[in-house]
Amino acid sequence: MILSEFDYELPRELIAQVPCPKRDNSNLMVLNKADKTIEHRKFLNITEYLSEDDVLVLNNTRVIPARLLGKKATGANIEVFLLEKQCGNIWKVMIKPAKRVKEDTEIVFSEELKARVISKEEVELIYEDDFNEILNRTGNIPLPPYINRENNSQDAERYQTVYAQTPGSVAAPTAGLHFTEKLLKELKKKGVQICYVTLNVGLGTFKPVQCENILEHKIHQEYYEVPETTVNIIKNAKAQGKNIVAVGTTTVRTLETAFAQKKNKGYSELFIYPGYQFQVVDKLITNFHLPKSTLLMLVSAFAEKDFVFKAYREAVEKKYRFFSYGDCMLIF
Repeated sequence: MILSEFDYELPRELIAQVPCPKRDNSNLMVLNKADKTIEHRKFLNITEYLSEDDVLVLNNTRVIPARLLGKKATGANIEVFLLEKQCGNIWKVMIKPAKRVKEDTEIVFSEELKARVISKEEVELIYEDDFNEILNRTGNIPLPPYINRENNSQDAERYQTVYAQTPGSVAAPTAGLHFTEKLLKELKKKGVQICYVTLNVGLGTFKPVQCENILEHKIHQEYYEVPETTVNIIKNAKAQGKNIVAVGTTTVRTLETAFAQKKNKGYSELFIYPGYQFQVVDKLITNFHLPKSTLLMLVSAFAEKDFVFKAYREAVEKKYRFFSYGDCMLIF
């Protein structure tokens, strides 16, 4: 299976730079795998496609303000991007420009927060009070690299799902951005069960596959947790013949990893591509993904690849908005 099979042409103007004015007013493309039909709706119409026979699983991770802008003692500007917490106050990071920092360099972000450089990939954060409160005051929401603008006032809210709870991600589980509290209440009223998992989304989610033979690609690793209540809901639903509806590729990877490994927490490095046999997920809600990405490969595994690419071509023709702040599809 070669990389070029997962490429497509996308006009740059279709890459969404800002969110839809109303979360649930984004476009929804509905793909029926059995009939090979495509419908064009709004996301608020999702209630018409889900019922008491469905269990909706959401990733409740919360994006941290991981982009820190600081200065060295010389006055030089340094950007530190927090990737993953290690032990204590040590963080795995990306530093820009990395060539300007040496071991033990001090970087000042604010009166409350500093960093000591351990290496070009690790820093020790220095602070005294509550870290999350300091980070919320000091850091910036890390928008994806294809959003070509500076943060604005709405990003702190709109680049989070309305059910975000557990801090740890440096990118949003974007399929969930379309849900509103009202929409979730309507689904519950219809009898849809809702439960949660946590997977901390890393920057690797945006990384395109580089090797032509995709089987040689090593996927990024991300930490996940599945509460016992969610495990029991899914097991009972499966026993009753109900559908498991995963909101986002992060939820898919979490569920498929957890149930395959029989572990409620750990690290997922599951690479899903065409040929994969899904054990848990029956329906998928997902955004439109980057060319040559592992996320597009996962969607192509869930629905037949030619059908997915037909849908993508139709999305381009109808000027759907792509990627994180873009539109959405339901596949069943």
